[in-house]
Amino acid sequence: MSTPEFIRAIRARAGRQLLLLPGVSAVVFDDGGRVLLGRRADSGQWSVIGGIAEPGEQPAETAVREVYEETAVRCVPERVVLVQMQDPIVYPNGDICQFQDITFRCRAVGGQARVNDDESLDVAWFDTDALPPLGTFALDRVRRALLDEPTWFEAPAVVAEAP
Repeated sequence: MSTPEFIRAIRARAGRQLLLLPGVSAVVFDDGGRVLLGRRADSGQWSVIGGIAEPGEQPAETAVREVYEETAVRCVPERVVLVQMQDPIVYPNGDICQFQDITFRCRAVGGQARVNDDESLDVAWFDTDALPPLGTFALDRVRRALLDEPTWFEAPAVVAEAP
């Protein structure tokens, strides 16, 4: 994921300290039930499509934009699959980020899947019973997107009472 310019500007002032960032993931299915995955340039791993919301951009708009920017596929968000705070990540340069991910189940409505930017090495459709090796993050999202039941948030283990 390339770093958006507004994040670079914040980093210039904030240094390496923890930044909470709005992340969006899209699990895109075609009419045949295949899922769209991208092989990430930064890790070489297959994953769902995702990115960071731009200032003022609605999360569903981010999903649509990221899918098109990375894969040339047009999609329509159908529902929220999951809202989840990720664990903090420390990058090799020392920057610390924590992403709040909103995952959408999306339906492809046009375009031909191809590498459309420098963030992916490959882009392809996969039958859900023949997925390539996926990390826990991507596999969890694909599995949840396949469910017909609401799974859109993780309830806190303990709810604190107001003082």
